[in-house]
Amino acid sequence: MAMQKIGDHTTSATGANTDQLKEDLRHLSQTVEELLHASAEDSRESMKEARARAQTRLEATRARLSAQGDRLAAGARESVDCADRYVHDNPWTSVGIGAAAGVVVGMLLGRR
Repeated sequence: MAMQKIGDHTTSATGANTDQLKEDLRHLSQTVEELLHASAEDSRESMKEARARAQTRLEATRARLSAQGDRLAAGARESVDCADRYVHDNPWTSVGIGAAAGVVVGMLLGRR
């Protein structure tokens, strides 16, 4: 039951992170468009400003992607640890689940 609460929290947090990432990427693409327009005008000052904005947004997006990857890795490690504890606490149940999964996969492959 505790795993479900963790999973629900992770799911909602991942959704919020995905929305934030989409927003960051949208802002980044707008900045790149501004940079392209500024380069068409070839104004040195507008190019410097657009380049600085693009650099700032790119760094922010990279940082968020890195943080998201770290959170996903931590969540995966937590899930693996939880599964490992379950298998050690319930070895025969785990063997039964593995055998049942093997039978189902074997039946599905046998249908081909």
